[in-house]
Amino acid sequence: MAVNRTRSTELFAKAKTNFPGGVNSPVRAFRSVGGEPFIVDYGSGPFLFDVDGNRYVDYINSWGPLVLGHAHAGVVDALHAQAQRGTSFGACHAGESELAEIVRGLFPSLELMRFVNSGTEAGMAVIRLARGFTNRRKIVKFEGCYHGHADMLLAKAGSGVLTLGLPDCAGVPPAAVEDTLVAEFNSVPSVERLFAACGSDIAAVIVEPVVGNCGLLVPEPGFLRALRDITSQHDSLLIFDEVMTGFRVHLGGAQGLYSVKPDLTMLGKVIGGGLPVGAFGGRREIMECLAPLGPVYQAGTLSGNPLAMAAGIATLSEWSKPGTFERAAGVTERLVDGLRAGAARHGISLVAQSVGTMFGFFFSDKPVQSFRDTLQADKEAFNRFFHAMLDAGVYFAPSAFEAGFVSVAHEGEAIEHTLRALDDGFRAASCR
Repeated sequence: MAVNRTRSTELFAKAKTNFPGGVNSPVRAFRSVGGEPFIVDYGSGPFLFDVDGNRYVDYINSWGPLVLGHAHAGVVDALHAQAQRGTSFGACHAGESELAEIVRGLFPSLELMRFVNSGTEAGMAVIRLARGFTNRRKIVKFEGCYHGHADMLLAKAGSGVLTLGLPDCAGVPPAAVEDTLVAEFNSVPSVERLFAACGSDIAAVIVEPVVGNCGLLVPEPGFLRALRDITSQHDSLLIFDEVMTGFRVHLGGAQGLYSVKPDLTMLGKVIGGGLPVGAFGGRREIMECLAPLGPVYQAGTLSGNPLAMAAGIATLSEWSKPGTFERAAGVTERLVDGLRAGAARHGISLVAQSVGTMFGFFFSDKPVQSFRDTLQADKEAFNRFFHAMLDAGVYFAPSAFEAGFVSVAHEGEAIEHTLRALDDGFRAASCR
């Protein structure tokens, strides 16, 4: 049955007169899956409602931060209370340390930390800091990992760069990435080769410990430990980009789940409870290289914004209550089990997996362990599945190369509706 999105179509046409492609972030444009996006009216719990009155079970959750669902009462109350006291100070306030102490309680590797305004900002800062601390130039990243849109990190990137089929990025001069070395995720030999060639000039290895920006890639046993060992042997730093995985794959992030301690960590999304925020932190001796204590400069007028701090405090206080994370992880397992069972009923090859409250799936008959494996998956089958599920009221990421996210609010009606709708999605996916 056709879904009425007349008002969305009208508003998207208006948006295209104001924004490139009609959007303020590329993957929202539906270019990868075809068609046009719906326009959101409001969110409530696990659901989004569009301007035409259609309801969708939301498995994007603002790309990760909404672990409690949309418009959670505790977060809304915290924002209202803070807004009455001021929305921005550009000065120190108590909320910064209150949130920092919650974060550091769950991430003990962050001996010192600093708030910024986005994951991209955190990525820029940790690379500058790593280079300043080690007095080395080169960094190692992995194919398909995305650490924000800073120039030096857009080599072989995931997320929207991959979704839109951009091999690299126009406007990034060769000099900006000449010191960025690229390895293959889950391949220790690919990292060892780079260190054998130029280990004495490698400042850091940066990695999404569970990759979420080219679909979901899970580290093979021993891979993260090998990165820790290699970097330590060469006096390089290990940076975990836990912007997505922080508090989602485990309350203590991937470093807590896999018991691997990085030198520096990037965080974001969940710590802002849906407001723009990022953070980075790590070993005290490294962090003390930052101004005003050291020579590495980093600053931000809105860093530690009181609204973002209030939302983060409310979110993490609720999320870290005993049993809350486990309930959401259980819903995620139900979803992945349902995806596998639905695909099997329709004779479709599907690789589906989850870690904590993150999940991903590929239409593939082979294991998917690296960026190169993701490129072999059936993207057209995903596109058909995506649109059928959207018409059935279930909103997965509009790209075959993005992870999905579950909130604790998905218990009950949301997950049950999703499981019932899966047959529609897989029937569509099987059509040629």
